[in-house]
Amino acid sequence: MPGKVRRIVTGHNAEGKAIFLSDRELPAGELGPNERVRALMWLTDSMPVSNDGDNDPCPEGKSGVIHPPTNGTIFRVVDIPPDSQVASNPQEMAARGAQVDPARSAKHPGFHRTDTLDYAICLEGEIWAVVDEGETLMKAGDILIQRGTYHAWSNRSDKPCRMAFVLIDAYPVRP
Repeated sequence: MPGKVRRIVTGHNAEGKAIFLSDRELPAGELGPNERVRALMWLTDSMPVSNDGDNDPCPEGKSGVIHPPTNGTIFRVVDIPPDSQVASNPQEMAARGAQVDPARSAKHPGFHRTDTLDYAICLEGEIWAVVDEGETLMKAGDILIQRGTYHAWSNRSDKPCRMAFVLIDAYPVRP
């Protein structure tokens, strides 16, 4: 796996000068030899966001949450291992807050959706973005704008893929 993600956060001191509030690797703690990274980079709970204070909104225990808070955002980095190494699980996706559909899970067990607008950026490796009616190969530098669609990620290579995701709370898709 590619290893931990360095996260640097800026803020302001008492005089209003720009400072570095933190510089650390995520996730905190040791990673096992084949453990994948799922690191929450930032989380907001309102729009517009507040840049006041020095609170870190990313406690380690929230890294598995999929959907952002109402009117909020989530920014995370995820390592997606090759499909041959890890099987997707619809129940795990549902437990993390995603919507799953058994009929779609037959196409790929990782099929899910959220009521979000997502920016998905392939940072390293390659990944197949799979939707109901098609799939496309993403390589490092490619960006996918996902608008509340059912989808799955399929890593058909022999190397991990590192993705960055920004999820923005959105209204549900109208049928």
